[in-house]
Amino acid sequence: MLCYASGSYGSQVRVVFEGNHRDLRDNARIFVGDVEGRTADGLRRYASTAIAQVEQAIRALGYYNPVITSVVTESDDGLAELVLTVEPGEPVRIRSRNVEIEGPGGDDPEFTGQVPRQPAEGDILHHGRYTTLRQAIQNRAGRLGYFDGEFITRRLEVDPSENLADITLHYRTGERYRLGSVTFLEGHDFDPDLLNRFVTFDPDIPFHADEVAKLNRDLSNSGYFSGVDIDASPNRAEDGVIPIDIGLTPRPPRSIGAGVGFSTDVGPRVRGNWREHYTNSMGHRRGADTELSELRQNVSTWYELPLDPPMTDSLRLGAGYQRENIEDVESERLTLGQQWRHQLDTGWMQVVSIRWEGERFRIGEDERGNSSLLLPGLSYSKLQANSPLDPSRGYRLQFDVMGAHRAIISDADILHMNVLARGLYTLADNHRFLTRFNFGGVATNSFSDVPPSLRFFSGGDQSVRGYGYETLSPRDADGVAIGGRYQLVGGVEYQYEFIRNWRIAGFVDRGNAVDDVFDRLATGVGMGIRWVSPVGPLRLDIAKGLDEEFGGGWRIHFSMGPEL
Repeated sequence: MLCYASGSYGSQVRVVFEGNHRDLRDNARIFVGDVEGRTADGLRRYASTAIAQVEQAIRALGYYNPVITSVVTESDDGLAELVLTVEPGEPVRIRSRNVEIEGPGGDDPEFTGQVPRQPAEGDILHHGRYTTLRQAIQNRAGRLGYFDGEFITRRLEVDPSENLADITLHYRTGERYRLGSVTFLEGHDFDPDLLNRFVTFDPDIPFHADEVAKLNRDLSNSGYFSGVDIDASPNRAEDGVIPIDIGLTPRPPRSIGAGVGFSTDVGPRVRGNWREHYTNSMGHRRGADTELSELRQNVSTWYELPLDPPMTDSLRLGAGYQRENIEDVESERLTLGQQWRHQLDTGWMQVVSIRWEGERFRIGEDERGNSSLLLPGLSYSKLQANSPLDPSRGYRLQFDVMGAHRAIISDADILHMNVLARGLYTLADNHRFLTRFNFGGVATNSFSDVPPSLRFFSGGDQSVRGYGYETLSPRDADGVAIGGRYQLVGGVEYQYEFIRNWRIAGFVDRGNAVDDVFDRLATGVGMGIRWVSPVGPLRLDIAKGLDEEFGGGWRIHFSMGPEL
């Protein structure tokens, strides 16, 4: 027989349970609370109150017939303690459960299919779970628009002498309300056509709280408004149809942002951006971005037109300039182009683009060149995660293809492809497993005409750790990294959360940029630590590149950002 004591540190009341009853012990501790400053006689007078509190605590978990004895002890230093010894007895079990949904909601699988299965017949009576069952029926009715619903019968009958209980819940839903037309109130200066594109449901559909919540979320996340007030109260319904009135508070039209960062790939960097969140009543927007680091400097500008639906679909025109000086490669690139973003019904994001790139580059000391390419492209991506900042499971898939042809204002024939896959799964709360795979390839009849920006280089924080940033690459006779036709990179990582938001990690990376997919790959292994900061995960790794001929060795890697 096991005995477990409960009670807060310093309390003069100690409750001891015979048997392994942690849930009863914890509940009794809450009900009794801290008792201090009483004499031995005071505790004797208080004993009946404490016993009643314990009885109430364990009755809530289905134990109606406990045997509780009390004794007051007094130590030599004059301190007294009330000890309650509890034999919980046999629990009350559910003999019958009768849950009926009457009215139109009884034929609605979206309603009946979400009624909790617990407590079920044979379960130990738990008053909290019974309350949850009752509340879940009411909440589901409100969520689906059965606002006139009510319990016809709501009864929990307990027979302590037989240790049996019967649950009877009969709920009548009434008619389901419907969503009416949406009216945007005055005071926002946005074109009604733009606002109506945020409304993704038709008037007179059955009410669903998720539709109203989605409309609220889309308007709030649009970047146009600092406040969104949606009135969809059933009290305003006429003939079961709820009109929807929306008040909007526009945000300030312009903002400026700046930030600093660091990674071992590019060192310290400074970022800045300027945004005009709406330039006219149709919600057009524009902006400019810049990033400055020792290895890379760029500036870009863009103009965006929202499409239908505006929260996912857009047309963006852009221009940019970038200068890089990494290892043996120096390049300057000017870009002009457009992107059409469209989210498919399957959840995949489709991006159709066309851009012109002019690049001037130097590889080593001898190879210099200029390129002019018109690059139409197609991209598909999908991100599934249960949290945007620090997910515990999810995946990212991305496929990109683009090309150029000499017949269309281009200096080379190129077909460029890249595939990326990442996965994350958490087991037993603290054990996280991450995998990633990246494959890229370029097909051309003259590789020397391919500019460095379209060649492949591997190594670094986000690639193969244990090697320098973009140092894994085919090399010429002088040992200069010239970039590869293909890239193959993969990695497996295990993380263990030893303190909330702190994790240790172990990993193996393998990959290279090569001219033949069967060429040898480089391997890196290491350990690291992760901190989930308020702005996202920070990663510090110590890695060992196992292939010295590829430049492998001990390296420290630091980076930040989402893991998917």
